[in-house]
Amino acid sequence: MRSALTRLGAAVAVAALLTSCSGGNDGGGAEEPKGLTAAEVCGGFAKDPASTAALKAVLGGDRFEDNYSKPDRAIDKLRDDAAAPWADSYRPLPVTYCGLRPAEGGPKDLKIEVGAVRKGPYLDPKLAPKVTSYASGLQAFTSSGLGHVYFSCRPKASAQQIVVETTIWGPAGVPDTDLEQRTRLITLANAAARQVSAKLGCGKDGLATGVPSPTANPTS
Repeated sequence: MRSALTRLGAAVAVAALLTSCSGGNDGGGAEEPKGLTAAEVCGGFAKDPASTAALKAVLGGDRFEDNYSKPDRAIDKLRDDAAAPWADSYRPLPVTYCGLRPAEGGPKDLKIEVGAVRKGPYLDPKLAPKVTSYASGLQAFTSSGLGHVYFSCRPKASAQQIVVETTIWGPAGVPDTDLEQRTRLITLANAAARQVSAKLGCGKDGLATGVPSPTANPTS
């Protein structure tokens, strides 16, 4: 009897040790990663390889946390602006289409806004030497911290054509001489613009596929 109790005690001790090593009752699997993948954020606008790589490089990680994104509200606002007459003083307010930060925390963040605007040109000649322009939509340009993509759109069931501005803010503190960061930001802004265009049913928007190509700054 004593021998049986001894064997039982040893078995319990071994079971407790194995449970401790396996992390409890999780079946021995690794802890579930925190945050969202690039393919999951903001409706999957960054799921293509170029946009996924750009997002990971901009925010410095593989997983992300939503930061007050309102993609559905942004699309509804654009539809409303396309359907309503504009007074001369009307200035539609943009809506945050996608806000992100690294899942592990830190100071970096990214924000993409969309809104309807009046006809261009949109690049001030004085600003042109300080940014890189790209071939996409009506006009596209960015610095290492702020970028814009403009495209024309007539949403389905709307009699009015609008111009959609997609604005991206990257993390602060990136040197303005970082030309790779400019390409990353314009890639993400362009991907978001393409998703917005598809949701609105814009048709021929002139937006580039993948990574937009640099081009000469507009002269007028």
